[in-house]
Amino acid sequence: MPERDSPVLVFWELTKACPLACRHCRAVAQPQRHPQELTTQEGRDLIDQVKAMGTTLLILTGGDAMARPDLLELIAYGVGRGLRVSLAPSATSRLSEDFLERARALGTGRLSLSLDGSTPQVHDGFRGVAGSFQQTLKAIERVKEAGLPFQVSTTLTRHNLHDLAALEDLMLRLDIVLWSVFFLVPTGRGRREDAFTAKGFETVFHRLYDLGRDAPFDIKTTAAPHYRRVVLERDRAGGRPTAALKGVPSVPWGGGNSDGPIGRSAQGVNDGKGVVFVSHRGDIYPSGFLPLKAGNVRYHSLVDVYRRSTLFLDLRDTGMLKGKCGRCEYREVCGGSRARAYAVTGDYLAPEPYCVYRPPKR
Repeated sequence: MPERDSPVLVFWELTKACPLACRHCRAVAQPQRHPQELTTQEGRDLIDQVKAMGTTLLILTGGDAMARPDLLELIAYGVGRGLRVSLAPSATSRLSEDFLERARALGTGRLSLSLDGSTPQVHDGFRGVAGSFQQTLKAIERVKEAGLPFQVSTTLTRHNLHDLAALEDLMLRLDIVLWSVFFLVPTGRGRREDAFTAKGFETVFHRLYDLGRDAPFDIKTTAAPHYRRVVLERDRAGGRPTAALKGVPSVPWGGGNSDGPIGRSAQGVNDGKGVVFVSHRGDIYPSGFLPLKAGNVRYHSLVDVYRRSTLFLDLRDTGMLKGKCGRCEYREVCGGSRARAYAVTGDYLAPEPYCVYRPPKR
């Protein structure tokens, strides 16, 4: 099935409930579960739709996915339907040794844990709960002991950019399979004043490229597809192969214990292009960072919304891009963050506002 007809991966926000109070939280997580969350049966129906559309990667996220008492049941159902089910929980006491052993036995593909600082001062300040840094390190040890592959996600803002070098050193010590570096999109609790500059983006891109050449793990960016341009330019300048975008995984999740490089295509994924996000109430979005609803799985077919809705079709048509993104020779491999364009300008087809590159005039 052509890639345009099926997303590479589906994110399902199981719940908004989470005990943390992260200052950048996309979901604006709350202490309690919402009464209108998808039920277990509705979750099974959603998993059936994911399977029917030809997608194999399902990411269970939140809030804190661990707040759902039926989480293991949903993992088992997804794996039983032939999906690679991965999990992005919060690092709390709920992530116990018993749970991890059961999750591994069910066939869970990979876990993602967040670290936004190399010290308690930085990370706990980011997460809004004292002790969360040590809790995360303990959770990582439990995941490793359970034999589950795991990746670390870090959201960069002006509040922790100064800690980047120390974070790089920490990643080298953690035995991760992938470091997913998020670049803030001002949505949810994230504010525009929390972001750093386009020049800062470019500087970080080059740091990540340099780290990725020798690191024992893959590195990818989230909400920063213009990193792919930097990789292409640096590879070209160094005489290295560029076709597979080595070190720039197009899919931020793997499905097994030895995935190797995850990159599958130079085109990669973007908001609504290879990825779809389903909220805790069943609303369908192009990504968790682009809050434009295209339907609801309670009333609409996920397959039809992804393949036929005007919003999703626009996002996959690079000819619709405006300004410098529309003129850019890298638009097929990058296209700019559509979520950030919308957050800053109110237009999801506007140019990426945090990109320094100026394409040549035609």
